[in-house]
Amino acid sequence: MAAISYDTEAILGDFARRRKVDIPLLADPDSKVIRAYQLLNPEAVGPYKGMARPGFFFMDANGVIREKFFEMRYRDRPSGNNVVSKLFPELGEEVTSTAEAPHLLLAAEQSDRTVVPGSRITLIAEVRLPRDIHVYAPGTKGYKTVNLVMDCPPGLEVTPSIYPQAKTLYMPAIKEQVPVFEGTFRIRQDLKVSSASEFSQSLPTDGKILTVTGKLAYQACDSKTCFLPTSVPIQWQVHVLPLDRERSPENIRHK
Repeated sequence: MAAISYDTEAILGDFARRRKVDIPLLADPDSKVIRAYQLLNPEAVGPYKGMARPGFFFMDANGVIREKFFEMRYRDRPSGNNVVSKLFPELGEEVTSTAEAPHLLLAAEQSDRTVVPGSRITLIAEVRLPRDIHVYAPGTKGYKTVNLVMDCPPGLEVTPSIYPQAKTLYMPAIKEQVPVFEGTFRIRQDLKVSSASEFSQSLPTDGKILTVTGKLAYQACDSKTCFLPTSVPIQWQVHVLPLDRERSPENIRHK
């Protein structure tokens, strides 16, 4: 057992040095901790046998687990910033570009700029409306609603857009209540990077920059006028790096 434990610690140390990891890593050669937390991945085989499913625990200051974020497939995993953006949206994203359009300001934000195959990150479209201007929320009957449409290059995939809770606006002129967005609101989407081997093998050693494009279609209105429907383009860029397949020195590898 001592030899196996030493090898595991040496391998972790080598990985931490290469990847500049400066947080504590746990050597768990017999998967005891993994089993204790019910994280063992029974699908993992070969050199991956005994490994945990990828994911995160969010614990409070008393060590109590408050949230769990885990994936079923060991090749797919959320980024740390992706998790932070879900728990604390005001901390988890970085503004990457802004664009002015009629009656609004649009900002593109993302949890991560750099990813690897299997990564899951968050893309955000933040919309800032002037005072007394509103747009109609998705699902509103009889009105041109706000709609974010995305287009991804091969190897990337976005999940359906998640819109915030709409506000109900009463319109005295027509005696109707309609769901709208006012002020600043955010539309979120998760971006998944393919974990397929053919995609991973297509990446050069320095990675590849891929662009996700889209457009935000909307009709802005005030208390008296609905302006002409329009749309504004938006884009995000991600730098996809190949997986680290470098092995530790032969003398410390598991036999």
